[in-house]
Amino acid sequence: MTNSAGGSVVGILLQRSPEPDPATLVGRGKVHEIRSHARASGADLVVFDHDLTPTQLRNLEHSLDVKVVDRTQLILDIFARRARSREGQLQVELAQLNYLLPRLGGRGTVLSRLGGGIGTRGPGEQQLEYDRRRIRSRIRTLRAAIERVRAQRALHRAHRRDRQFLTVALVGYTNAGKSTLFNALTSAAVATSARLFATLDPTVRALPLESHRPALLSDTVGFIRKLPPHLVAAFRATLEELADASLLLQVTDSSDARHESQDAAVEALLETLGVASTPRLHVWNKVDLLIPGERARLANEPHDVHVSARTGEGLNNLLRRVDEVLATDPLIEDDFELSPADGERWALLHRSGTVLSTRIADDCIHVRARVRASLRDRLKPEKILTGR
Repeated sequence: MTNSAGGSVVGILLQRSPEPDPATLVGRGKVHEIRSHARASGADLVVFDHDLTPTQLRNLEHSLDVKVVDRTQLILDIFARRARSREGQLQVELAQLNYLLPRLGGRGTVLSRLGGGIGTRGPGEQQLEYDRRRIRSRIRTLRAAIERVRAQRALHRAHRRDRQFLTVALVGYTNAGKSTLFNALTSAAVATSARLFATLDPTVRALPLESHRPALLSDTVGFIRKLPPHLVAAFRATLEELADASLLLQVTDSSDARHESQDAAVEALLETLGVASTPRLHVWNKVDLLIPGERARLANEPHDVHVSARTGEGLNNLLRRVDEVLATDPLIEDDFELSPADGERWALLHRSGTVLSTRIADDCIHVRARVRASLRDRLKPEKILTGR
C-alpha cells in the first residue's frame, strides 16, 4: 500500500506481541530499533500496518522524529488519490475528517497532514485553521450531501426494478481484476490499473446474456483486510449497490498466494454489509498466469468459474453460468409480517423491492411486496407468511 501511495519502501520491521503497548503500540525497545533503522536508511516516514491511537501517534512522532502514518491514514490517502467523481470525493473527505477529529489535540501539526505527501492527502490547506466545531459542521454538511447521493441512487435502483432489470455485482479484494473483468463482459471502458483501489466509484453497464434477459453489471470498490469501519460507513452509499444485487460475482486473483486470506476479508465485509447470503459465483481470475499444476489445485466446486479477463478465457462459460443463476430468480409477490422495530427489514424491502400495500395491526405491520426470489430468501423465514 505504501508504494500505491507514492512512497518507496526502504525497510520492513516485524513484531508479534500479545499485548500492545498503550503508549507506543510496539514498546520502548522496538521504538529505538525503528529509530535506528530510519536514521540509517534516511527514511522520512514510518508506516504502521496497524491503527494507532492519537496518543500513540504523538508519542511515536516525538520519539522517532519523523512523520508517522498508521494503516487507516494510509488507506485514506490512497482513496483520496483515486477519488475522481464528486461522490467519491465527498465520501473520502468524510472518512478523513472522522479520522482526524479525535486527533486534533496535542501538537498543532496534526491538521498539517492535509497538505501533500503520504498521509497528508486530504480536503485541502483551508482545513488547517479548522477547529473541532468547524470540522463537526463540515462533517454534518458532508453527511447531508452523501444522503442526497443515497437518495439519488435509490431512485436509480427503483427505476431499474420497475423495468425488471436484474443486477449482478462484482465484489472482491482490491486488485483482483474486477474492472478488467467488467470491461471484458460489457465492452465498457472503465479505467483499469494494477493499483490498489483503482475503482472507487460504482459503474453500471448492460450485461449481454444469451437469453436476452435484462441484466446489469455493477463494478464496485475493492475490499481489503481491516478496512476502517468509518471508511465502510462513508462509502455505504456506494456499497448499497450490493444490497440490490440478485447475484454477486466474487472475483479472486488466482495467481496471488494470499488469496485465502483475501477471500476471508471479502467474506467478513460482505457479512458486515448484510449481503453474505446473496447468491454468489466465485470467479477465479487471472488463470492465464498459472502453470498447469497450479490450475489443478484451484477450487472447482459447482459455484466456481475459472477465467482470464485479460485473454478472454472462460468468459463465455461465466456468462452462461450467470444466465443460469438469474433464471432461478424471478419476480414474485409475497406477504411479510414485520414488527414496528424491524427497521432493517423494512428498509430492505423498500430499497430492493416494490411495496404494494401495508396494513398496520396492533403489534405488527403486514406488507405485501414484489421482490426477487433471492431477496425473499434473504429475509428470515419466520417473517414470511405465504409465498406463491
